[in-house]
Amino acid sequence: MVTSPKPFPDWVFNGATPIQTRLRSIVQPLARRAWKFELDGFDRLPANGAAILCPNHISFLDSALLMALAPRNISFIGKSEYMDSWKTRWLFPKMGMIPVDRSGGEKSRAALDAAERVLQRGELFGIYPEGTRSRDGMLYKGHTGAARLAIKLGCPIFPVGIVGTREIQPPDTSLPRLGGTVKISIGRPINVARYTERANDPLVLREITDELMFEIRELTGQEYRNTYATKRRSETFVAETAEIPRFATSQTPNPREMANVE
Repeated sequence: MVTSPKPFPDWVFNGATPIQTRLRSIVQPLARRAWKFELDGFDRLPANGAAILCPNHISFLDSALLMALAPRNISFIGKSEYMDSWKTRWLFPKMGMIPVDRSGGEKSRAALDAAERVLQRGELFGIYPEGTRSRDGMLYKGHTGAARLAIKLGCPIFPVGIVGTREIQPPDTSLPRLGGTVKISIGRPINVARYTERANDPLVLREITDELMFEIRELTGQEYRNTYATKRRSETFVAETAEIPRFATSQTPNPREMANVE
């Protein structure tokens, strides 16, 4: 495996540590005092073994609350800019953040290699398929990284729907508001085993990802935009709302029905 140079020390790519477990015992009761939670589907998560969690992303709080409320440690992809601040460069990696250079290509390889190691250890790994926060609350087209990992390692993908965190801490606000309700729903797992015979088909990653985004939309009720999320696109209405085709999760969707297949 070819690995690109890492701008950070090796330890920041280890994934979740026992510090996340210890902090959960502190943060979870505090969070439950600050906000009301409606949790659904957490019993679907396996008690052990590898799995990929894919939530929508509408607030800074999304990762923190999911890690605080989950029954197991989760390693999460996070933007490398958090490593620029003394306030987060030690704490966030210890809590399970794996820094990624969002410019992509070879610069993001270290994070993807780390994600593989986390899953190979039989742990939970979280990644936002939209790639960044939705600044207008809409659901955007998913990137195929989660599907690529799932196909390669043979682990299930769990769609996760988060509602309410944007109202508590909208984009560009430094502190969350007290009060309010957060709903976190974990959907039925997407088993990529049915795609094994077509693993070399370039359409497969897009089909899996479109299925994932459909399931997330069903959990959140968000309006879908068939374009990738960027800061500019999320702040202005630049794309027509697109329909994600409805299909049964037990069937392979028809690629001709997919919106803007890549």
